[in-house]
Amino acid sequence: MLRMETVHVIRHKHTVEKLSIRQISRDMGIDRKTVRKYLAESAPLRVEPEPRSQLVMASVGPRIDEILEDWKGRTTKKQRVTSPRMHRELIAEGFDVGERTVRGYLAEKRRAAAEVFVPLVHRPGDDAQVDFFEVTVEEDGIARKAWKLLVRLMHSGRDFIHIYDRCDQLSFLDGHVRAFAYFDGIPQRMIYDNLTAAVKRRAGMLTERKLTDAFSALVSYYLFEACFARPGEGHDKGGVESRGKGIRLQHMTPIPRGVDLGSISSTVMADIEKMAAIKPRRDGKTTEELFVADKQAMMPLPEVPYDVRKPRLISISRSCTTTIEGALYSLPERWARLDATAYIGVGNIRFVCRGEEILRERAMRNGRVVLYRDYMRELSRKPQAVRQVAPELVAELGQPYGQLWALLERTHGAQKGARVLAGVLGGAIHDHGEDVVTQALSTALGQGRMDLLDIRPLLPKEAHIPEWLVPIQLRHVHIEAGCASDYDHLLTGGLQ
Repeated sequence: MLRMETVHVIRHKHTVEKLSIRQISRDMGIDRKTVRKYLAESAPLRVEPEPRSQLVMASVGPRIDEILEDWKGRTTKKQRVTSPRMHRELIAEGFDVGERTVRGYLAEKRRAAAEVFVPLVHRPGDDAQVDFFEVTVEEDGIARKAWKLLVRLMHSGRDFIHIYDRCDQLSFLDGHVRAFAYFDGIPQRMIYDNLTAAVKRRAGMLTERKLTDAFSALVSYYLFEACFARPGEGHDKGGVESRGKGIRLQHMTPIPRGVDLGSISSTVMADIEKMAAIKPRRDGKTTEELFVADKQAMMPLPEVPYDVRKPRLISISRSCTTTIEGALYSLPERWARLDATAYIGVGNIRFVCRGEEILRERAMRNGRVVLYRDYMRELSRKPQAVRQVAPELVAELGQPYGQLWALLERTHGAQKGARVLAGVLGGAIHDHGEDVVTQALSTALGQGRMDLLDIRPLLPKEAHIPEWLVPIQLRHVHIEAGCASDYDHLLTGGLQ
């Protein structure tokens, strides 16, 4: 087949220069039949030959199919059947066939069995795709692995991401609540793969999934339709798959930094929004313009966001601690040996016991969240314990307690200083409250006094009872003090 440039020269010589076919053939060294052919057609046409008969494959092909069927349960994606391995098996069985022939047969089988992708239409507010992606971030100066949850509106291409410590069900549910609030609406359908946070059980490729209880409650609250990709077919939600990788390369390279995962998420989201506002799509519209149509078609939000916290009954030990998902938490000493309820959230845990509640930051597995402020009464009568935890305790209490402990160590030594500090904790903080004692210590230090232990003149004359010591039913009851003259009145016949 001649090149297009040569065909052009042939046609130009004959049509414009008026040369004969014989002269063109002689000048260009091309057969006259070829010259006539390209004078008759303006472009070279490829004529496909008739397919050659495959006599060898007529006998070998069925045997290859039998071997593939026999080995089906004994292969994996990494240990798959290759043409050299199949060729070696056929030769061992006595077939006279070349490896190239076997390779062509296997390639044709794969082509015929390959999936055909259907071009989809994404209507405003109709569908969103969801997935987790592993990422690396630098949190408070330390590089670590984290998980990015991505929710992508398929019509507009608007993205929402949030970065979590864990790839668990709480993070999965919390991501939905945050995404719906960010979009200010709820898509009609949410598309997932078959992750365990959402699916409890499935019976087949196209059958209905049995949702987990927690995810089913979320779906019922927001009233969207949960749809799932076929098992092992991630391209069924290829929009979020490819976008997740794109965000990692475009908006998280170099590795993003921040004091915590929340600030890192905000930084990445700001960069995503900046690009979405200026980068046009193929149709010339920006993501922001298409997002307007998405918002109009999405379902409205309920008045109150869904509470994703997971309740759990716990027992509090004699050391006033409890363990949740491998992490140790301290609780107020007055809760020792009681039962309580822990409402586990993504970033913190709310503990409730006998009408009281406190909040603790959630720790990683094998982590500790121990606040020695919880043990103030016990520490006041255990100087050795005070000495052992003094650095952590004064760091938690802040100034001026750090300054006080440094002075006590320098003046009396650690052993006697711990006794004195225990007395301050028990005799002052327990009776008057932490805020009052803190103010008194600050005043004493400001006056340059060295006898910091004698802070009684700076404290209220009447002891202040901390609110937590008063039963919750009596906290709003006010009792007036008695007067001696009232009793004199009674003695003189006041009852008559």
